[in-house]
Amino acid sequence: MNEHNEVAVNAGEHGSLPVRAVLDGEFVNDTAASIRGSWKARLRAWWLHSPRVPTALKDRSHAKDAAKVGVVAVLRSPLRFLGAVVRGVVVAVRLWRSWVKVADYRDAAEQSEKLADKFTEIRELTLFRWKVTAAVVVAVPFLGAVALLVYGPTVLWAAAGFVSVGLAILGRRKDGSPGRKAVLAGPRTLTWTMDPQVLVDAFRDAKLIGKDETLRLVERAKRIGEGWAVTVDLPATRKATDVIKNREALASALAVDEVQLIVERVRGAGGHAGRVAMWVADEDPYAAPPLRTPLLGVSHWDAWRPVPFGRDARDRRIDLPLIWTSLLVGAIPRQGKTFATRLAAAALILDAWVRLYVADFKAGKDWSAAEQVAHRFLAGDDTEHILALKDWLEELVSEVQGRYARMRELDDVVCPESKITPGISRDRSLNMPVTAIFIDEVQVPLEDRTPVVVQGKKLTAGEYIGELLTWLAKKGPAAGIILVLATQRPDSKTIPSGLRAVLGSRFALRVMDWRDSNIVLGEQMNTRGYDSSRLLPSHKGVGILRPDGDTQAGADVLAMTVRTYYMPNEDWQTICQRGRVLRDAAGTLSGHATGQDSVPVLDHAAVAKVLGAASVTVAEPANMVELPEPLASVVDYLADDLESDVRAFVPTAELVEALEVEPTGFGRQMGELGCRPTRERIPTQNGTRQVRGYLTADIRAAIDAYRDGTILDGEVIGDDQ
Repeated sequence: MNEHNEVAVNAGEHGSLPVRAVLDGEFVNDTAASIRGSWKARLRAWWLHSPRVPTALKDRSHAKDAAKVGVVAVLRSPLRFLGAVVRGVVVAVRLWRSWVKVADYRDAAEQSEKLADKFTEIRELTLFRWKVTAAVVVAVPFLGAVALLVYGPTVLWAAAGFVSVGLAILGRRKDGSPGRKAVLAGPRTLTWTMDPQVLVDAFRDAKLIGKDETLRLVERAKRIGEGWAVTVDLPATRKATDVIKNREALASALAVDEVQLIVERVRGAGGHAGRVAMWVADEDPYAAPPLRTPLLGVSHWDAWRPVPFGRDARDRRIDLPLIWTSLLVGAIPRQGKTFATRLAAAALILDAWVRLYVADFKAGKDWSAAEQVAHRFLAGDDTEHILALKDWLEELVSEVQGRYARMRELDDVVCPESKITPGISRDRSLNMPVTAIFIDEVQVPLEDRTPVVVQGKKLTAGEYIGELLTWLAKKGPAAGIILVLATQRPDSKTIPSGLRAVLGSRFALRVMDWRDSNIVLGEQMNTRGYDSSRLLPSHKGVGILRPDGDTQAGADVLAMTVRTYYMPNEDWQTICQRGRVLRDAAGTLSGHATGQDSVPVLDHAAVAKVLGAASVTVAEPANMVELPEPLASVVDYLADDLESDVRAFVPTAELVEALEVEPTGFGRQMGELGCRPTRERIPTQNGTRQVRGYLTADIRAAIDAYRDGTILDGEVIGDDQ
């Protein structure tokens, strides 16, 4: 082995730093030496990186700093103790003064406006407490003198020590005091487990009960999992829903993060509208690494069983029912939306009798493994992919109608209701398997403006796809159709209100604000205490689940926070490969998975009849009449409000501000388009006020006129033209 000369590196003013010799040699495969070196390296790495090893023991520099801090603390301890004793004396004097002045009794009398009536009682109680004070002042020196004569000065020194320690404890730096250290996870956090009065005070501090009201303890605090649980009854007329809505205020009063506090209303025979069940976790329940999906440990799955979806804060497994319902998953990007959607798909893939439709409009590789099991599959966001999805949906609409027709011919033993059963779904002769369609980034097809014509009525492809999805969500579940939609743009303009209203199960990961959360979970859910915009960015895969069916949290639970199981791409590919093997064995592999991408056989007339039309054709872009400005901008702004009857009038000032247009020109253009302004009385903060604006009925009439071709560029088109 040859050794190079040692070199030095110029370090400026500090001189040269020696560099270790560089050796040239051959690799020697010494197994024993490598093993000895490996465990030493592992031990050293563990020692340096383990949070259980104090920092002061990891290297010399930290040890020196810890020693200095310790010496300083020891030297300062007498002064700190003396300061605590002085503060304790001040606190004791204040407490004695408040006690001898009967401050508590006086404040209660003032609040009840009976101070004059209670004056005599207050004066008598004040004189009595002064007498007690005088007696103590006389008795303490007398007892001290007797103890000195009997036991000597040792007793006095011991008594002085006990008193000074007590005063130091009384004068310690408490949480929240001015100029003192704040400790968020201090003794206040779990004191209520030993003293129920602390819990009552927390409810009062959160303004959930009045100052004169109290709680009734139904079940004492007990240990459940990694936290404490307690059940209480609220005072009369107080509602559990108010506690759920103000969970953040209660968490602040208990000195815990709101993610650690779970509040539920107790329903059923053992509950009522004022009974609250609380569970407080010891620490953030979502800080630990996520768990792998349990589907990896099974060889197959029954689609009629709920899907293993995730775990709640109490570490209870939450299974999501998919049969008889549909699912909407919404989140901003990179919050685990696709992972959550694939969890639902994984269980259905492991059932060889389930037929799968997969449309990936992200055009990535997240869903590519599903190609080997899907009956129909597409990945892309071009017009051809959107029109292909339209054909799929039309095919499924015809399939649902055919299934209902075949079920009418079955006897009551095979088909007791107008719903498929496990036996029907696995009978090849009936050809009615459970069929699931997964659409990732569903906002892409719903926002597409490729023109189509339905019985002469001009629509965009997005509008038509929205109608097809709405129909399938309404009538498909009973026929065995499962609809799963995922979007990173949960807003009212993207997903029509009619479609949202019929999607049974909802899962909202973190979104931008409460409006987007309500779009996914349902109207007014934020006022009930469920707002996914409050989820932490670090909690990947954590969302609020609103299931359509029973879960382990109970059949009466409206919604719950769930952390989904973790299923990376390698696990997803494993499950898809296992699903293909199962389908090969059962002989149920079909369509795209077999390499046969057959074109759907469509009956446009039948589909149009179902949707209330007579025919469906794809229109050329030149034949589609685009709405002129500013009417098009008004339509985009009003979105679902224009289609519903909830809003009949829109003030002009609101439209001018939202569209950022010049008022006079805007009014003139709207008038030319057939929308004449009117005056209506609307409620405001200062009462009812008359304002100018437009009726939504007039705006809809103008839209229909342009789509029908009766108005073009502000002119009426007569029959002779």
